[in-house]
Amino acid sequence: MSRAMKPSGIEWIGDIPEGWEVKRLRYFCKILTGNKDTVNREPRGLYPFYVRSPMVERINSYSYDGEAILMAGDGVGAGRVFHYVNGKFDYHQRVYNLHKFNKIAAKFLFYYLQENFKKEIDQSNAKSTVDSIRLPMLLNFPIAICDLQVQERIIDYLDEKCELIDSAIERQKTAIEKLKLYKQSVITEAVTKGLDPTLSMKPSGIEWIGDIPKEWEYCRLRYNTYLKGRIGWQGLKASEFIDEGPYLVTGTDFKDGNINWSTCYHISDERYEEAPEIHLALGDLLITKDGTVGKLAYISYLPDKTSLNSHLLLLRPKNSKFINKFLFWVLSSENFKIYIGLSQDGTIMESLSQEKISNFSFSLPPLPEQQAIADYLDKKCAQIDQTIELKEKLIEKLSDYKKSLIYECVTGKREVKTA
Repeated sequence: MSRAMKPSGIEWIGDIPEGWEVKRLRYFCKILTGNKDTVNREPRGLYPFYVRSPMVERINSYSYDGEAILMAGDGVGAGRVFHYVNGKFDYHQRVYNLHKFNKIAAKFLFYYLQENFKKEIDQSNAKSTVDSIRLPMLLNFPIAICDLQVQERIIDYLDEKCELIDSAIERQKTAIEKLKLYKQSVITEAVTKGLDPTLSMKPSGIEWIGDIPKEWEYCRLRYNTYLKGRIGWQGLKASEFIDEGPYLVTGTDFKDGNINWSTCYHISDERYEEAPEIHLALGDLLITKDGTVGKLAYISYLPDKTSLNSHLLLLRPKNSKFINKFLFWVLSSENFKIYIGLSQDGTIMESLSQEKISNFSFSLPPLPEQQAIADYLDKKCAQIDQTIELKEKLIEKLSDYKKSLIYECVTGKREVKTA
């Protein structure tokens, strides 16, 4: 038999059970912000230090001892509830601490706020993506409340169900990481050892590569590759970007080894003609020099005339020693990542120079074998990527189910009779 329901008066809450009521958050808890900054953290501090993130820092002081709910007050993720805490801790000056709970269980409020606060922001006059949460907005947040006994049943039920969902999500994440490592090993093995395990081998002379097939030779990009990037902007401004015309590719347009043409800027024909050395052709290979260093895109399709933005390099074979799709997989391998990961003085590289790329050497099989390896990796990696995509979709479904479950329980849509 279904329960009797009544309107809550709040659009996003909808109907609530008879016996429940809606009150404002200010009646249920006290709210403070911290007085510490990140300079106060200590890597080996005695107490947890919360700084607007699920990641927990450490500190040698504590300003609160007991149950609390922590919410990011500003920045990326403003309004996001990120911790339920019970014990001694300290927190950043831009973190809200909800505590001293009255007629509401702290864990019930923690579940209630997780997704529902965003709904309130979205339907208020505030921006859907806010830079900061003001205290009045928080104090006036509507809470659909039931008696403490019902709250405890809901808490027990959600603790159990959410733990199961979170465990399932973690299993999928672990599987995805293993698949990514497997994909990397498949690529590296193929471009350094080939596809035939019976081939005679010889030392490569490079520790992390090991032996390579005897018939393979070495190739340095400098002598065999056309490398070009945009030299300056020639006065080009963002205000000159237009809705149609020649495409302008930037690093943010790279997606899964290809170009997402729908996100590209456009420039005038005059601007396009200014730099003929970086006009793209089918089969070209692009690499990012800054930001996410070493990100790759292979040009298998060109919708129209296309040029490069700054911070990218174009790679194109000068001769018939290698095919660019084989080079794409070489530069996707662990060997190239090791090469660009450290500069000559042993520090982590934040940018990749044309000189650095041009000095990269790699082992090179005969052309027919290059094509066979490229075809094999195209197919094999597509299969791995498809499996990863399925697992990512499952994680998304599980996350959506968890959000829906919490919402239904804390607003009374789903009746919880026992844990």
